[in-house]
Amino acid sequence: MTGTSLGAALTANRPANWLERIGIGHVLLAIFLLVYPAFASDFFLTQIGGYSMTLGLVALSLMLLAGYGGMVSLAQITVAGVAGYAVAILGVNNSGVHGFGWPWWLHVPVAILVASIVSALIGWISVRTAGIYTIMITLAIATACFYFAQQNYTLFNGFPGYNGLKPPEVFGVYWRNPVPFYYLCLANAVVAYAAVLYGRRSTFGLSLQAIRDNPRRMRAIGFDVTAHKVFAWWIAGIIAGAGGVLLVWFNGRISPGTIGVGPAINILVIAIIGGLRHPIGPFLGALIVVLMQTFAIDIVGAERFNTLIGLVFLAIVFASPDGILGLWERFGPRGDRDGWGAPKGGEPGKIVQQRED
Repeated sequence: MTGTSLGAALTANRPANWLERIGIGHVLLAIFLLVYPAFASDFFLTQIGGYSMTLGLVALSLMLLAGYGGMVSLAQITVAGVAGYAVAILGVNNSGVHGFGWPWWLHVPVAILVASIVSALIGWISVRTAGIYTIMITLAIATACFYFAQQNYTLFNGFPGYNGLKPPEVFGVYWRNPVPFYYLCLANAVVAYAAVLYGRRSTFGLSLQAIRDNPRRMRAIGFDVTAHKVFAWWIAGIIAGAGGVLLVWFNGRISPGTIGVGPAINILVIAIIGGLRHPIGPFLGALIVVLMQTFAIDIVGAERFNTLIGLVFLAIVFASPDGILGLWERFGPRGDRDGWGAPKGGEPGKIVQQRED
């Protein structure tokens, strides 16, 4: 064996260091996000940074279902809205309807739990279908929830909804101030992102991807396909619920317009623009959409803004069906095409092969 081949063999067999395991892209991004408040204005901290990560959380729940489970849902903003309405009803609001005044450390976990249960129920209804039928069922559920919230004044206060929803003040820090709110959104985004990255490598994550690729075979070797899918919906509900809590704290209110068909489609657009197979994709897509909503609408006008979004969406999809990060996977460095968490081909088959052996 030559010196070159021996060196290559030793390099291939040595354990990866912490930087290789985490990825240089993640390290650089983490450093930038941590120091971002040092040079960004309050507007860019909340209206761009915080809002992008909030929408990214809701879109991440969709990416989890669609990218790893093959289940495209248009009801994720509905799930987030359930958490938002729960915060308004169980916490404090200025609408004079309900507002039970529970402390934040109680009503926030309960709101996320209720959202996850609603998500699991939606999943239990929709997992018996596939493809376009799943999309249509979740769209029907989202539309029904929108009209129900709009017409129900006893529980949801109808069209006005709830206002005066404020984040808590913990240890003397008011979490709606720009810097604390930014780091609060960042912490939630990091936890959810890390959980999805870890989950995709777990036995459940691999089996979910295998079910996405061949549900009949997975059912034949003993996996409960329906239970796996419903559990994925429950996990997605936790992520969307956390995004819903941050969303009502960001807006200070919630109304049926928050959970309308338009916002539901926007979440799908965000996830597709970033890349449905990449956990970082929803956050990138949310940043692009928020930047366009903030600045491009003044250039093209409100009446033409949706046309602009549609054109950008079509351009990205035509260039890369897997979104912007699909371009990185295609043209980026060959050493780490999967650095942002896209499921590599063939991995789901490992769990199938192990079960068959």
